[in-house]
Amino acid sequence: MVTYENLHDTLSFYNIDCRQSYYISSGNPIFKFPTASFRMDYYALCICTEGEINIEIDNRKYKVDAHSFFIAAPSTIVKFLKTSENFMMKLLFFDKNFLIKNISNPFIIEKMNLFTKGSYSIVKTTEKNSIQLQNLLDYLKKKSEKQGKFTEEIIRTIIFNVLLETAEIIEQQSHTHSEKEEGKKDLFLKFSQLVRENIREQRTVQFYADQLCLSHKYLIEIIKKASGKTPHEVIDETLLKEAYVMLGNPEITISEIAFRLQFNSASAFGRFFKKHTAFSPSEYRVKENIQS
Repeated sequence: MVTYENLHDTLSFYNIDCRQSYYISSGNPIFKFPTASFRMDYYALCICTEGEINIEIDNRKYKVDAHSFFIAAPSTIVKFLKTSENFMMKLLFFDKNFLIKNISNPFIIEKMNLFTKGSYSIVKTTEKNSIQLQNLLDYLKKKSEKQGKFTEEIIRTIIFNVLLETAEIIEQQSHTHSEKEEGKKDLFLKFSQLVRENIREQRTVQFYADQLCLSHKYLIEIIKKASGKTPHEVIDETLLKEAYVMLGNPEITISEIAFRLQFNSASAFGRFFKKHTAFSPSEYRVKENIQS
């Protein structure tokens, strides 16, 4: 698995030299995609304008066609599988630190409820909604090509507008939340961030309950209501992502991965991985053609 650490590394695959903290595509056909799975370290919004693409996200397969969009947060693992000959998309990449500069709430993006599947959403919408988002991306690209005193502020404003319009489309397909439910959502966001930050050292629910000053029982309750998952499931999913990333590096042995992820043995790590994927770590490497 490839890990693109920044936008420049990602776009260099397409021979695009971008030194900004954001990138807006032209919408032209794309004929080349990474063949290996990769973990994104940026936010992405991709709108399919024509044709279709088969894609694997966090080890789940989807088909995205015209007037569908894919929005993802950092840490999402993506693999492109197959595209139709007429496939075209418009996309936006941006770095969170760029977007939230001068904004006090670090969870402002997460509070938009953009990510219905943990770190991403795939939404089939109407042609009208799709065109509205595409027009915003076209406007964003136009503004990004003119460098002026307030260009960065203008870009931030338009990206926020794109995210809010996207959030509204997603909200139309779900129920509104009460203030009490929003409070539980905030705690879920804080829990998820803590898990991502501490997953290699801490895997007990009690640790995260203590960090959030909550009882073990109440943490289970709010995470279940906010996400439909138990804290253990969230912890295991995050740990599995770390395992995928490390297995993607053929220079790291399976025993070393087990040690870094603090399993008691390579066999214990193997049982964990197979339980969640149906493959042993070595079988996964063979399947993905990951060789040293």
